[in-house]
Amino acid sequence: MIIRENSHLYNLHEMHYAALAPLNLMAHASKAMHRHPLSPIAYTGLGRHVAAASELFARITHRYGKPEFGIKHAKVDGKNVDIIEEVVATKPFCRLLHFRKEMPRSSSEAVARKTIKQQPRLLLVAPMSGHHATLLRGTVEALLPNLDVYITDWQDARTVPMYHGTFSLEDYISYTIEFIQQLGPDVHVMAVCQPSVPVLIAASVMAERKDPTLPRSMTLIGGPIDTRINPTKVNATASEKPLSWFEQHVVTRVPFNYPGFMRRVYPGFLQLTSFMSLDIDRHVNAHKDLFKHLIEGDGESARAHKKFYDEYLSVTDLPADFYLDCIDQVFQRHLLPEGEFVYKGKKVKPAAITKTALLTLEGELDDISGVGQTEAAHKLCSNLPAAKRKHHMQKGVGHYGIFNGRKFRDFVAPIIVDFIEKNEK
Repeated sequence: MIIRENSHLYNLHEMHYAALAPLNLMAHASKAMHRHPLSPIAYTGLGRHVAAASELFARITHRYGKPEFGIKHAKVDGKNVDIIEEVVATKPFCRLLHFRKEMPRSSSEAVARKTIKQQPRLLLVAPMSGHHATLLRGTVEALLPNLDVYITDWQDARTVPMYHGTFSLEDYISYTIEFIQQLGPDVHVMAVCQPSVPVLIAASVMAERKDPTLPRSMTLIGGPIDTRINPTKVNATASEKPLSWFEQHVVTRVPFNYPGFMRRVYPGFLQLTSFMSLDIDRHVNAHKDLFKHLIEGDGESARAHKKFYDEYLSVTDLPADFYLDCIDQVFQRHLLPEGEFVYKGKKVKPAAITKTALLTLEGELDDISGVGQTEAAHKLCSNLPAAKRKHHMQKGVGHYGIFNGRKFRDFVAPIIVDFIEKNEK
C-alpha cells in the first residue's frame, strides 16, 4: 500500500498567513495610532482598549522568527565574564554552538581565568521537537557559571535543501556521537526531553566500541526512555493510532518559498497546536491577562508574557523520517527498553555502559514525560556501579520546570553541576 502525505496542508497554512498579512499591518497601524503620545484618544479608556486589542491581534497573527540566545555575560567566581557565541561545527541539519567565556587580561582576574580553563566541558543536546534550541536559554544561563557549555542548534528542516538528503533518528544518533568525539575525551553530555533516547543510545554504542572519547557523565532530563511507565496524554496520542495515520495526516511537503522546497516534514505549527491543545485554557487565559495588562499599563507583566510567547510561538519543522522514527521506535514499539533497538545494523546494549556516570532528573508534575520514564535508564544500564548513578525527582515542577525557571536554578542546576564535578576525573 502506498502512503501519501497531506501535501496541501502546508500550502493552506501559508495561504492563511498571506490572507491575514493585511489585517496584521492594520492592527500594527491601529496600535501605533491609539498609543501615540500626541494623540488625544491615547489617553482615553476607549483608546487603551483599542490599542490593547490591536496589539493582541497583531501578536496572534504574527510570524515568529528564530530568537537569539542573547547571552552576553556570566559570573565566574563572582567576576563578570563576556560570553562569545561561536559556531564550532556545521552540518546540514545542525550547528554546534559554544558559549565561550572571555576574561580581560589583567592580574586581578587571574583566578577567574584559571577557573574558566578548569571548568568541565558539557555538550547540551537540545531537542529536535518543534522549538529552537533557544528554548534552553535559561538552562544554559544557569549552567554557564560552572561549566563550559556547548549546545546542538538543530536547523529548521524547511531551510535545508533537498540535496542534503533525509534525516532519521539514526542520523540524529550519529550527529550526537560525532559531536561527543569532537569535544572528547573528557566531555560530559546532557539531554533535555526527546534526545534522552538518542543520547543514551550514543553512549551505549560508544561504550561497546570502547571509544576513547566516551563521555564522563550523562544527564538525562524528562526524557521518554520507556513510555510504557506512567503514560501521559502525549504518549497516548503517539501510540493510539497506526504509523500510517501520522504519515497521512501530519506529514506534508515544504512549499516553494523555502530553501527546503519539497522536503517531507512534520510542520512546527502542527506541533505547536498539539502542545497548546493539551492545556488550551491556560493559553487563552494568559492572552486575556495580557489584554488586561496592556489596558492597565502594566508593562512588566506584559513584557514577561511577550518574552515567553515570543519563544514559545517560534517553531521549526521536523524532518519527516526523524519524526516517524520517533513515533514508531520510541513511542509505539519501545525498542530501546525492549532491547531491540538497532543502530547501523547492530543491536544497542546499554548494559555495555560501565564508565559513563548516569544522572536522571524528573519533574513531579511532568505531563509530557511521566514520572519513571527517564529513571528507567538506570535499569537498562545494569552494569553501571551504584557510585556512578543518581536519580532526582524535583517536587512541584512540570516538564518545563525541570530544565528552566527558578526551581531549576535553585535546586536542579546545583545537582547537575555537583554530579558533573564529582565525575570529572
